[in-house]
Amino acid sequence: MPIPKNEASAAFADSKPHYNILDGLRGIAAVTVVCFHLFEAYATSHIDQKINHGYLAVDFFFILSGFVVGYAYDDRWNTMTITDFIKRRFIRLHPMVVVGAIIGAIMFYFQGCATWDVSKVSAPRLLVATFINACLIPATPGFEIRGVGEMFPLNGPSWSLFFEYIGTFLYAFFIRKLPTKVLSVLVFCAGCGLAAFAIWGPYGDICVGFSLTEDNILGGSLRLLFSFSAGLLLARVFKPTNVKGAFWIGSLTVIIVSAIPRVGGSDNLWMNGLYDTICFAIIFPLLVYVGASGKTTDKLTIRLCKVLGDISYPLYMVHYPFIYLYYAWVKNENLTFEQSLPGAIALVVGSILLAYLCLKLYDEPVRKFLTKRILQVRG
Repeated sequence: MPIPKNEASAAFADSKPHYNILDGLRGIAAVTVVCFHLFEAYATSHIDQKINHGYLAVDFFFILSGFVVGYAYDDRWNTMTITDFIKRRFIRLHPMVVVGAIIGAIMFYFQGCATWDVSKVSAPRLLVATFINACLIPATPGFEIRGVGEMFPLNGPSWSLFFEYIGTFLYAFFIRKLPTKVLSVLVFCAGCGLAAFAIWGPYGDICVGFSLTEDNILGGSLRLLFSFSAGLLLARVFKPTNVKGAFWIGSLTVIIVSAIPRVGGSDNLWMNGLYDTICFAIIFPLLVYVGASGKTTDKLTIRLCKVLGDISYPLYMVHYPFIYLYYAWVKNENLTFEQSLPGAIALVVGSILLAYLCLKLYDEPVRKFLTKRILQVRG
């Protein structure tokens, strides 16, 4: 159940109470993403990737985003303009996009390895790449300085924010106006499209969206369109029940779903696609329902959800430059996971600490400043 936000965040937060268990689950999912990316240094493909389904956290983020946006804004359009809504989303999302790009640029020349030769990238090209990443402009092949095909080669996870902004504009100009029945049809059609991509597509999964290839654009668009719209639909029809232990049930589910090994192997790609479909179409909507229905009653859970929710977005946006560094270190030194375990632990712990510092020293002050200047709201 929702609880009032504290005074420290009220200056730049939406005025409605929020669902603190969903905040906590978002934080758990962010940590699984870090672990998923960590094991990329040892994987030859998604087939043998550890924490194999960590990429599904993005779909969970999208459905959470749709649910929260629908809950927070659906009943405000009589008093709020589209411009004001977009300003609010910009203030919430973009400061960490910028700092993620800057951290990526600072770390770039320390990440050299055989997979990408950073020494060939000039300082002016790096500055251009930093600017377009900070502006959330996807890098075309001529500007993709790492050479591995990412939209945002300085900070890979920025790709999902690119799609998040698309969701923001779709909601503001189109989706919010749809009657619930029509929205249900949109969710169903997008879900069928994403399921078809997962089961019969070229990869047997939905780990796409980070590149400008046709498959990535199609898959990323379907991921956003289904999950974001499903979250909006859930916000409209949601009627809470009393779910005890919702945070712990949800956290365990997120961890298990992410860690399940690849299903079906390379010979039966459709099996893994079916697993992904069950996750995004059934498990994640149920997780949001459970998380929104539960309530925290003990101090430990309340505090844990608060901390995890606070660091979730900063953690997602600052960890990946250090994944590049870790990857280069492992490859250059030809390390096993056991040999690099101290570095892996340092990366996870350090990323969490950096996320907290960015939150308190940068993100919160900047959002408060932008809220006062852009929205003329005084804290």
